[in-house]
Amino acid sequence: MTGTHIKMAGPRRKGRSLAIQVLYELDYAGHKPDDVLSRLAGEQESADDVVAFARELVSGVIENRTRIDSIIARYAPAFPVNQIAAIDRNVLRLAIFEVLLDNKVPVKTAINEAVDLAKAFGSDSSPKFVNGVLGSVVAELSR
Repeated sequence: MTGTHIKMAGPRRKGRSLAIQVLYELDYAGHKPDDVLSRLAGEQESADDVVAFARELVSGVIENRTRIDSIIARYAPAFPVNQIAAIDRNVLRLAIFEVLLDNKVPVKTAINEAVDLAKAFGSDSSPKFVNGVLGSVVAELSR
């Protein structure tokens, strides 16, 4: 997975792309987050602000993973969290962190970014799945 498809994007979009790649590798290989982030950032020649934002996202997801995974399990009950495709699972983790815990970005923006990440890195069904789960999460929040 490379972030080269996101050349013209702003630093926050690039940061999300980098973060999703780090989270994906952590999920599969269990490497140390800082090691993975440093290596991928170097390979992609990421700017300092991109790396800082990615680090913030990765740390937030890791620190809140149990809570985030319970939210995913609640809103995607037909899919055990550990059986959801790794990319989809981590896109959901990232978006739920941004929407529910970080609160630094508008909900609509977080969902759009998540769907874009799912399109870029996931399967053909990923964008619809991610959008559906996040839509359910947000719908209940707004009640």
